[in-house]
Amino acid sequence: MEDVLDVYEMSYDPAYPTVCFDEKPKQLIGETRVPCLTMPGQSARYDYEYERNGTCNLFMFFEPLRAWRHVDITDRRTGNDWAYAMKDLVDVYFPDSERIRVVMDNLNTHIIAALYNIVEPAEARCIARKLEIHNAKAWIVAEYGGN
Repeated sequence: MEDVLDVYEMSYDPAYPTVCFDEKPKQLIGETRVPCLTMPGQSARYDYEYERNGTCNLFMFFEPLRAWRHVDITDRRTGNDWAYAMKDLVDVYFPDSERIRVVMDNLNTHIIAALYNIVEPAEARCIARKLEIHNAKAWIVAEYGGN
């Protein structure tokens, strides 16, 4: 955890941006009835029943020191989906940065090896070299050698 706190204390540097990353599953719902008409000054009224339309995943990027954010919506939350998100982070959103400090949780799909599933090994290695990943788990492993 101290590693993440140290990253948050660093000053802004466009060559080494700090980007927070997280994901969230979201249920997709639809209305089963037409909402009731309202009078001026009255709140909108919706029925409590809804239709289930599946789920999606939101990948959220946020660079707090620049007030920048971006959301990618995917069907799933697999390792390959994470790898595509990291590829876009490096190639599309921060192509001129030397390294990107990524603060994220340690979900089992957040593994550098997933990059090798989506691009050629040389390109995967270039992407991996630009990512400096920070999370509480990485600090625990570095400090104690534990799982």
